[in-house]
Amino acid sequence: MKPAGPRRAFYVVVAALVVALDQVTKMLVDRLMSLHESRLLVDGVLRLTYVQNRGAAFGILSEADLPYQSLLFAVVSLAALGAIAAYAWRLPARNRLPQTALALIMGGALGNLLDRARLGYVIDFVDAYWGAHHWPAFNVADSAISVGVVLLVADILRQPQAGETPQAPRVEPGPPTLERSSGEAGPPQVATSSAGRSE
Repeated sequence: MKPAGPRRAFYVVVAALVVALDQVTKMLVDRLMSLHESRLLVDGVLRLTYVQNRGAAFGILSEADLPYQSLLFAVVSLAALGAIAAYAWRLPARNRLPQTALALIMGGALGNLLDRARLGYVIDFVDAYWGAHHWPAFNVADSAISVGVVLLVADILRQPQAGETPQAPRVEPGPPTLERSSGEAGPPQVATSSAGRSE
């Protein structure tokens, strides 16, 4: 197994990039737009709409009035982040796809956790819609989490099913080799590899 240092550095770099992009975009929306303001990006498909989400990702439970709601979601997010990090640290270094997925999820979870700690809510602004049907507003952190989950599912689906054995690679017969017995004169003998000999 490779040293843990490069693997941990990979997690930190990817997660930090997600957090930086998430926080910068939220800061720009907060400074340049007013609450509930909406700006068209792609007609019929995409708008920027400033929303303050006090619930979970994609506006889940945003209208609920739970006691200490922001603190509750922050604690849940922190616990999930710790569990994901503990699992990610134990992955073999060669498993790059799940490493990328977990790094994206950790970065997204941390980005939204920073919002809850600083503001008591999460800034959402990506408003995807089709006709009159709108997907709940989301942000870069939510997108990173979603992509990470998709990558994890893809990694699970590509693993061999239980009971299956990976197919051994086919061995092609090699070319005949010339051998000369030590101390004997005459033409060299032709030896064929056992893989190409007919039974």
